[in-house]
Amino acid sequence: MNSLYESSIKSLPLLHKGKVRDIYAVDDQRMLIVTTDRLSAFDVVLPTPIPDKGRVLTAVADFWFARLAHIMPNQLTGDAPESVVSDAERDQVIGRAVVVKRLKALPVEAIVRGYLVGSGWAEYKQTGQVCGIPLPDRMQLADRLPEPLFTPSTKAAVGEHDENIDFERCQALLGKAVAAQVRDAAIALYKAAAEYALTRGIIIADTKFEFGLDQQGTLTLIDEVLTPDSSRFWPLDQYRVGENPPSYDKQYVRDWLTASGWNKQAPGPALPDEVVARTAEKYREALRLLTQ
Repeated sequence: MNSLYESSIKSLPLLHKGKVRDIYAVDDQRMLIVTTDRLSAFDVVLPTPIPDKGRVLTAVADFWFARLAHIMPNQLTGDAPESVVSDAERDQVIGRAVVVKRLKALPVEAIVRGYLVGSGWAEYKQTGQVCGIPLPDRMQLADRLPEPLFTPSTKAAVGEHDENIDFERCQALLGKAVAAQVRDAAIALYKAAAEYALTRGIIIADTKFEFGLDQQGTLTLIDEVLTPDSSRFWPLDQYRVGENPPSYDKQYVRDWLTASGWNKQAPGPALPDEVVARTAEKYREALRLLTQ
């Protein structure tokens, strides 16, 4: 397996290098997004790539874009990524890049939680709420929530931490009408995806969506969708209320990092070969279960 830690597309101008994705300008209407094999945890990009991770994430996201297209439009143009780069650069984009519309990205991450886990569980134990939303008493770790919760956050720059915000702050950032659109779209997308995933033996405990607006103000699904990087996937057959289930996402890496004693500040530590191999396998397993 080959790894691509950092793309180098010289035939197009580089617009932005994110935690995982490198974004290039194709023209005034389109961008090329290359999904590398970088992995970030606790908002720090780790020095060790996960082989083929970018291709897996691209395949998973493309699957969901197609499956959820009836709910709302998405960023994809349908143009082949190899058609917008030089012949010498084709190997960097085949299977791991997409050509997308240039849209105005909204400054909010639309997080939807279906189960009580992670930072939501930690907050619930202290306050009985998640992001200011009251929940029933005596809920347990990994409990399914009565209804999926929309718990937005601000988008942090690389190396900084996202900040959970309440819906009132979301409205202040986006405007009341767009904030309501984002909330309703995110919950509808999550519900449709979670229902399908259950038929494939996967619980989607929570996920993150991002949205943009086109020139007509149409809300559009962008970035990645329901991948192991943006979601918490649990195997249905190992789910137990009161326990933190094993997952198909990068939680395995987070757990190793926490146990290693790392202080969660950059630079991140190199990952052992065993952690890299097991993480790569978890990503591939999620793709196989969802799409085959």
